[in-house]
Amino acid sequence: MTGNLLAHRDEGAAGAPPLLLGPSLGTSSALWDRVAPELSVTHRVVRWDLPGHGGSPAGLIGPGATVADLADLVLALADALGVERFGYAGVSLGGAVGLHLAVHHPGRLTSLTAICSSAHFGGEAPWRERAEQVRREGLGRLVESAQARWFAGDFTVPGLLRDHAAADPAGYAACCDALAAFDLRDRLDTVRTPTLLIAGREDPATPPAHLREIADAVPGAALVEIPGASHLAPAQCPEAVVAALRGHLDGVAGLGTRVRREVLGDERVDRARARQTPFTARFQDFISRYAWGEIWTDPTLSRRERSMITLTALVAHGHHDELVLHVRAALRNGLTPEEIGAVLLQTAVYCGVPAANAAFATAQRVLAEELREDDGG
Repeated sequence: MTGNLLAHRDEGAAGAPPLLLGPSLGTSSALWDRVAPELSVTHRVVRWDLPGHGGSPAGLIGPGATVADLADLVLALADALGVERFGYAGVSLGGAVGLHLAVHHPGRLTSLTAICSSAHFGGEAPWRERAEQVRREGLGRLVESAQARWFAGDFTVPGLLRDHAAADPAGYAACCDALAAFDLRDRLDTVRTPTLLIAGREDPATPPAHLREIADAVPGAALVEIPGASHLAPAQCPEAVVAALRGHLDGVAGLGTRVRREVLGDERVDRARARQTPFTARFQDFISRYAWGEIWTDPTLSRRERSMITLTALVAHGHHDELVLHVRAALRNGLTPEEIGAVLLQTAVYCGVPAANAAFATAQRVLAEELREDDGG
């Protein structure tokens, strides 16, 4: 940990699809204690602390801070962890950070979940007033009212209340400044990241109407309302939050499966699924989510370009069985036999003549088979 990074906890396999979890104002990464372990079975889960909260230095932001400043800190953390694209879920202010990323840095997100959050937190004046109050008096009065603002009924999480009391007033006030200036209502229709909104039906801070407003504006967004949940839904109703998140994240995997079928063909994917065992299930899920659901769907490169890169990599490493699949995939992605030949000729220079020679033999056989099939033979 360095003084310039947000404090964070990194859980799950390093090679699993990354999922960043953002907290609500006044809380720490402990907000996710009953959710993160479940999600880390299939994802690399990174939960972070707001400046002045948990382990994050208050000085990472100052008076007049914005949600954009917080989003930049999240991106810096992702960069430091070697994470280019990631799923994101955040509560309240943490959700606002996710919305900002979806609007201003869409290429970094594979999915977005905003929980008990809003595109506009009720106007600037109340948050400026709260920031000034905290700078003058500290957090005492707000800590006293946190139970009613955060939880429904008699439910409580003493550790989160202690985290609230321990927050640095300067960092907390700067986060209030960020909420005061936040308003993305006129940009929601530009979001193209797969988006889930989760509302707590008993939430007095960001009632379901706030999440419904986002869901109505973001193309294809889904809304889930959790009965009995107040503002800190991951703490009060973790099972419901996990179920909703898994359904949303599985949708990303579903996209990967669709792309995998489009590129490799139904027969190949069906054979792979038929051979799947409990031992290989996580690997197949990883392939669908990450390779096909994130890399192959990244619009930076076309499928034609990705096929050319893939052919080159397979030749370089001598993966001839996979080369068979991807010669066929290259044809589906629009490469002509002549272009495939040109790619293989290029590999002779950079991968070696013997490697290219073997690749030409493999490709020639595949292309001949494809030609016979096209001729009805």
